[in-house]
Amino acid sequence: MTTMTLELSDFHWTMQLLDTLDAGLIVVDRQYNVCAWNSFMQHYSGINAESIMGQCLFERYPNLPEKWLRAKLESTGTLKTRGFSNWEDRPIIFEFKNFSPVSQGLLNMYQNMVITPLKSPQGEVTHFAIMLQDVSDIAKSKMHLKHSNEKLTELGRTDGLTGLFNRAYWESQFIDEFHSVQTTGRTSTLVMFDIDHFKQVNDTYGHAIGDNVIKTTATQLLKAARGSDICGRYGGEEFAVLLTDTTADQASYFAERLRKRVESLCLEFDGQSLQYTISLGITECRPYDNNHVDWLKRADKALYQSKELGRNATSIL
Repeated sequence: MTTMTLELSDFHWTMQLLDTLDAGLIVVDRQYNVCAWNSFMQHYSGINAESIMGQCLFERYPNLPEKWLRAKLESTGTLKTRGFSNWEDRPIIFEFKNFSPVSQGLLNMYQNMVITPLKSPQGEVTHFAIMLQDVSDIAKSKMHLKHSNEKLTELGRTDGLTGLFNRAYWESQFIDEFHSVQTTGRTSTLVMFDIDHFKQVNDTYGHAIGDNVIKTTATQLLKAARGSDICGRYGGEEFAVLLTDTTADQASYFAERLRKRVESLCLEFDGQSLQYTISLGITECRPYDNNHVDWLKRADKALYQSKELGRNATSIL
């Protein structure tokens, strides 16, 4: 009788300790019937221990990723070793609301999980202990850091005025494409263009209007370009577009479409209107180009040829 009283007392103390855990603890048998459900689980699930004890976990809590969790449990039982799940692989197992003030912005609690196989005196796995740890604060911090790093990376490669790639990043992509073309024999075409009489625009209307002209041109470029085209602001009023897997003749359709788009624009400001044009030069990468500079110089030469033709023109070399 004394031994039985001690065992019941020990169990009662154990349950009190489990209820103080700042983590979820569930014990299920091999049929997934719930044998323990601590206060953490009661609080976040809204299900009292008395109402879930002896019931199948998956029937009582149907929103679980059942197939995945069953496989985790069975693997743990077969190997007789602990199993783990990290929030970065599966953020949510139990769909609990997130109440942490530090991790505001996450609607659901992000969780790490540890599954421990519980053995009988004969060494057979008869139960599983599932422990859930709320890692919403860690997840939020890490995701915020990742977003900040991505933002910094984006800022480091983007032109602040136009949103196009800046010259440094565009040139790095251009050099990579040159080496790729030389190695694989693919066809890629470079288009360089600038705004005609841009100095006159600045002198007549001021730099604020000049900036607006540059931004408008960039917008039209993005509308005309494909998702695979690499568009950059090369400097001042000059732009560069790398059209991968594209011949010069194919690029001419793009260039003419862009030229006509810009020509048809009429910018309105302070009761005044402004129309302007662009000139473009097109050239393919060629096997005898010694380096990317040869390719670039030829595009510049084609652009200069368009200027000599009277501007608002497209030339191919």
